[in-house]
Amino acid sequence: MKSSPSEPVDLIQRPSRFQRQRAQSLNQHCFCISLDASELERAFGANPETRDVYSLMLKKQPHMFAALPVFVSRHHLDRMAAIVQAVQAVVALPAYRDLVLAEAPQIAHFDAGGARGVFMSFDFHVAGGEPQLIEINTNAGGALLNTALARAQRACCTAVASMTPDSAALEATEQTFVDMFVAEWRLARGERVLRRLAIVDDDPQEQFLYPEFVLFRQLFLRHGIDAVIAAPTSFQLQSGVLSHDGKPVDLVYNRLTDFMLDEPAHALLRTAYLEGAMVLTPHPHAHALYANKRNLVVFSDAERLRSLGVSENILQTLLGGIPKTEIVDASKADSLWSRRRGLFFKPASGFGGRAAYRGDKLTKRAWGEVLAGEYVAQALVAPGERSLERDQHVRPLKFDVRNYVYDGDVQFVTARLYQGQTTNSRTPGGGFAPVFTDADAGTDCTLVCHPARP
Repeated sequence: MKSSPSEPVDLIQRPSRFQRQRAQSLNQHCFCISLDASELERAFGANPETRDVYSLMLKKQPHMFAALPVFVSRHHLDRMAAIVQAVQAVVALPAYRDLVLAEAPQIAHFDAGGARGVFMSFDFHVAGGEPQLIEINTNAGGALLNTALARAQRACCTAVASMTPDSAALEATEQTFVDMFVAEWRLARGERVLRRLAIVDDDPQEQFLYPEFVLFRQLFLRHGIDAVIAAPTSFQLQSGVLSHDGKPVDLVYNRLTDFMLDEPAHALLRTAYLEGAMVLTPHPHAHALYANKRNLVVFSDAERLRSLGVSENILQTLLGGIPKTEIVDASKADSLWSRRRGLFFKPASGFGGRAAYRGDKLTKRAWGEVLAGEYVAQALVAPGERSLERDQHVRPLKFDVRNYVYDGDVQFVTARLYQGQTTNSRTPGGGFAPVFTDADAGTDCTLVCHPARP
């Protein structure tokens, strides 16, 4: 696994007061970019398969895409990348790997033949101060949907237009995604040609992000890689070869949330993975090293980090960018309950905000579930806010910032707008939102643009 330089991460200059305030001002007052729904429809309509999926998405997930973008300062984007590099540097340490794998299931010890794990996400809250890493995930969705979303933005002033990515940049990003899968294949199989892959999830056509599966299939086909969308029960394994519909499958793009492949329906894939019959990405090894939320306890513990041999520079980057996290233990129940208003409780192996609780919203019944389960308690940090103008009224939505990461490098950044305790796609005006940085804008958009209602 690629490691970062020993002192790579805390050399970023602090922004001026103007730089700190500009992105916040844009999020509060600038409504001059909105989603061009007709352009998005044209993008999906270029192919009959994606055209049908888009129509279905509008019916089943009308709040997949937000009406407005989110503005994030260049300093904050650089700071997030530095925190990602700091985590990567720690994960590369043998002492860290020994520590976290000691309590991981046996399947997590299998090193996947060198594959790193595609589409890892580092999710941040950005609200005034420095970005705070609240979660790491190993099978994050939405990246390809968000490149389509970025293409469908319009701007009503030159100051904002300068922040939007052009088509060449977005095509380069999609090429980076394809190259990532090829890199996974070559890490595990050398110079052999990647001929066919499968995008796998339970009942894929019923999944919320099924439209993205279709986009990925089309992307791979355009680059000469055969691809199929399949359920885990639709494969065959014979003589060390995994196949689907009688054709060998080289690589499985794993979208399952059964991270350790424990469920009976996933038994064949588990066997194929352990026998090396295919390359699986992402995989249990990566989840154990990165995404188990107990790892945040290590990343936010100065004494533990020093004991692992982490340099002081990297240590300070982590402590400044990751909220203090602790294991929920019955022996600390009274203390945790008394401090609950400043904590957020998450299941250690959960995902997507399921069964997660803000401490100030925690009921006695839910507290019993937390104590009985395997939870961590993370210091509560506020999400960012983006003002949305609807029906001539302005209301704030929360947002987090998602960094899609491969092997320690940030490939793409997006945001998710929502109301409630955790991200969701049920908020009118919310959903995935493009992220734009004001670094290249020569003036403040709010001074030169007339708001345009989405």
